[in-house]
Amino acid sequence: MGLLIGLTGGIASGKSTVAALLAENHIPVIDTDQLSRELVEPGQPALTAIVEAFGPEVLQADHRLDRAALRVIVLNNPQARARLEGILHPPIRRLAQQRALELATTHPYVVIVIPLLAETSVYPHYQWLDYIVNVAAQPEQQRARLLNRPGIDIRQANQLIQAQTTDDQRRMVTDFCLDNTGDLPHLKDQIQHLHHELLKRAAAIP
Repeated sequence: MGLLIGLTGGIASGKSTVAALLAENHIPVIDTDQLSRELVEPGQPALTAIVEAFGPEVLQADHRLDRAALRVIVLNNPQARARLEGILHPPIRRLAQQRALELATTHPYVVIVIPLLAETSVYPHYQWLDYIVNVAAQPEQQRARLLNRPGIDIRQANQLIQAQTTDDQRRMVTDFCLDNTGDLPHLKDQIQHLHHELLKRAAAIP
């Protein structure tokens, strides 16, 4: 059985880049954001629960979830955010663990991308992970990357960054840290070192 590796980091810290580079080593990657999208497709119970909780204004004309509208509702409302997390997080965790365990039977390790892993309300539910990797970036870098995303202005970018836990908090629960404050070659070197280290640890499992 291969290792189960959680990959986390602040918003726009470079988690997707790291995941893609690890995948180039033929390592399977499970993205919980993608699982979330699957779970809110029309007809899924989670979408029904979200509409019941937040109203029909979170739906687009085609009855799909309007993620931008939902983000506005929960961004500055801790109670609304907690309600949304209560709907989505349990099925996301179950699906992520199920798929990871299946893939781990044929791979040395599996990466599960979990943006909010270090949050105190989330971390206790992922004790089944073997190791956790944090991707660190400076707030100004995160802000610049967010502003390149459609529909996000400077106010929303700052709110998104401030709504998350700090890198110091993430480091308290992670086993490896990747520094994404430099250029891409620097990041690639760290990823290859991490990859070989994880292969070594996977090989040492009896």
